[in-house]
Amino acid sequence: MVGHLVPAGSVHRFLGDHRGRVFPDELFADLFGSGRGRPSQPADVVATVLVLQSLEGLSDREACQALRTDLRWKVAAGLALDDEGIHPTVLTYWRRRLRASDAPERIFDAVREVVADTGVLAGRNRRALDSTLLDDAVATQDTVTQLVSMIRRVRKAIAAAADVTVTAHDYTTAGKPVCAWNDPDARNELVSGLVNDALAVLAVVDDADLDDEQRQLVALLALVAGQDVEPDPDGGDGAWRIAQGTAKDRVISRGCPGGC
Repeated sequence: MVGHLVPAGSVHRFLGDHRGRVFPDELFADLFGSGRGRPSQPADVVATVLVLQSLEGLSDREACQALRTDLRWKVAAGLALDDEGIHPTVLTYWRRRLRASDAPERIFDAVREVVADTGVLAGRNRRALDSTLLDDAVATQDTVTQLVSMIRRVRKAIAAAADVTVTAHDYTTAGKPVCAWNDPDARNELVSGLVNDALAVLAVVDDADLDDEQRQLVALLALVAGQDVEPDPDGGDGAWRIAQGTAKDRVISRGCPGGC
């Protein structure tokens, strides 16, 4: 009824038109090899939600709300207008199975392959699913999640850190900062703000009298703030960006249900 309202060439229209081809049931057969615990939701719907969630930087709850209320998400997932969508725990369940499988990135690999083979997207909309841009967006979200989590933990554990003025995010709230994840300038601006907040916190606690647990938290914040970022030569003083390549022995974010 409303598919024509979603612009041709958009990511939502692409998924709406090609979802079944990109995400056939057999692509996920190994995740449920025992014959028990079969998915209660169609694989193509869950995979579509996971792609849009990643591109838009939403928590599990926010993604499920978008699926329930956003016409573009309805079209992308092939749901009726009155369909209530899925519960956030479904996304947690699928990610856990994907992460433990031999091909944890299969959903995004499948999207990239079809885009490359068909040329179905063009211009800016094609870049929204281009592998480099998608990888950058996911890498940024991983770094952002770790920075936000560690800044929050240090501020909670050390009174002096809680008194530091921070501007990039409200660290008292759950979830990731709002960001246009497919916009490199927006991502760099957010990363710059988070890194500078981390540096401000580290500067204040540098000479503080800390116990062992607090020192470990500070050390981990320092590591997270430096492992995947580098000064942005085009952004001026205080500007940072995601570093090219992966830092050796980096701390890996394991994620958390519903966002961190």
